[in-house]
Amino acid sequence: MPERVVETRSRKLRVLEAEGAVPAPAVRFQPKPEWIRMKMPAGEVFFDLKKRVAELGLHTVCESASCPNIGECWNRRSLTIMILGGTCTRSCQFCDVPTGRPLPADPEEPERVATMLAELGLRHTVVTCVDRDDLADGGAAHWAATIRAVKRRSPELVLEVLTGDFKGDTGAVDTVLAAAPDVFAHNLETVPRLSRQVRVQASYARSYAVLGHAKRRGAITKTGLMLGLGEELPEVRQVMRELRDIGVDILTFGQYLRPSPKHLAVARFAHPDEFAALKAEALALGFPHVESGPMVRSSYHADGQRDIVLALRNR
Repeated sequence: MPERVVETRSRKLRVLEAEGAVPAPAVRFQPKPEWIRMKMPAGEVFFDLKKRVAELGLHTVCESASCPNIGECWNRRSLTIMILGGTCTRSCQFCDVPTGRPLPADPEEPERVATMLAELGLRHTVVTCVDRDDLADGGAAHWAATIRAVKRRSPELVLEVLTGDFKGDTGAVDTVLAAAPDVFAHNLETVPRLSRQVRVQASYARSYAVLGHAKRRGAITKTGLMLGLGEELPEVRQVMRELRDIGVDILTFGQYLRPSPKHLAVARFAHPDEFAALKAEALALGFPHVESGPMVRSSYHADGQRDIVLALRNR
């Protein structure tokens, strides 16, 4: 297959394209509604944090996935570190993280992550990763080393880990859980009907199995979905019911925003009232905590969830 190099905002994203594939039709530009507003990255705190991340040779999902909240979050000294390198082995069509053949996992990365988080003195943070299907354990041992290093340097920190699906390997999930993260998160991203198109190499059954296994092991669990990919509200409500059956504790809803013209188009911009209604429905179903809004992302304002996590843990 020939290789197409897709220019993103900050890098080149390599995507394999089948021979003779018909190009997707051009999508008319959709102006963002008034409730989609991002703060431009600026200020001394932002640039100091950016410099320190670079000095430690770390990756953040804030930068790699072109997160629209980076200006706001980094000026609050809140960032989401992305471990296992900066290249993902999967090619999810909503995501701006580069896909390709990654370098071997860096054994010194866990200590550098721990150093960064200790310097920030955060009370709660999220660490995420690229998918590493090239590794036999999907990066689980590296995850465990990172969690232990962070806990050793910052024992009071509430640590949320946002992992991939480890190809459904529950043994790998156990390796991560044995390191005692405070929250185990894995995102569904969209409804089952669209999952293959949006997440490509993932499967709904596998994601449910991973979340269910973590919950049965006693973990506080979290997942998130995006609106605006073509889902129907009855489909979203069905997923909510199934997640409660699994026992998922924390649920997030956010608006999908297209990182570049080469990614999936936005099917619609959900109104803030719709996010509020979904939150009310989810709480009525019994979810202990729900974050729902156009600009919500998995780690957006997660630092404000510390007390919620501690309450769930004590319960």
